Amino acid sequence: MKNKVTIVLASASPRRRELLNQIGLEPRIKPSTMEERITTTVPFDAVRELSLQKAEDVARSEPPGTIIIGADTVVALEGKILIKPASHEDAYEMISALEGKTHEVFTGVTLLHVKETGTVVKTFAERTLVHVYSMSEEEIRNYSEDEEPMDKAGAYGIQGKFAAYIKGIDGDYSNVVGLPVGRVYQELKQMLEQEAEV
Repeated sequence: MKNKVTIVLASASPRRRELLNQIGLEPRIKPSTMEERITTTVPFDAVRELSLQKAEDVARSEPPGTIIIGADTVVALEGKILIKPASHEDAYEMISALEGKTHEVFTGVTLLHVKETGTVVKTFAERTLVHVYSMSEEEIRNYSEDEEPMDKAGAYGIQGKFAAYIKGIDGDYSNVVGLPVGRVYQELKQMLEQEAEV
């Protein structure tokens, strides 16, 4: 990756930062402060829309030569989006719905390159299927009363204690953590190579 650009992550998520660090990228952290608003209930479209809003929000105050990474992750069960729980009771209801079933995790990503002549924008989304073991009432209650589910889409973290209940996944593991980092790297590389040819 050419180091002629500054990368800014429009997210306060420590998991996203760690994933980028893992592949050798050290982004500046500047979370978007905009109020999230989606115009669709389709998970694939919703995450793309939100990632674009976050990237555009942060891009307004960034100089040319900056690439902003906006990202948004949702968990969907039978097509219905499960947002972050507002309470432990919310978390309990979400985990009760997920246990013993297969659900989808969507992460939308926007790469926005601020240039002297305007912006170059690339938005995409990844989908991963997650299979969850059956859980007892006690297991659901114990997990949902923990702090781990409270800031997570769908009320669980695959890289945390909930790993005990993951039967398997189909797709990109890092996508479930919060950022499909392999695809992010490939799309960034392609973006910079295409711009170098212009």
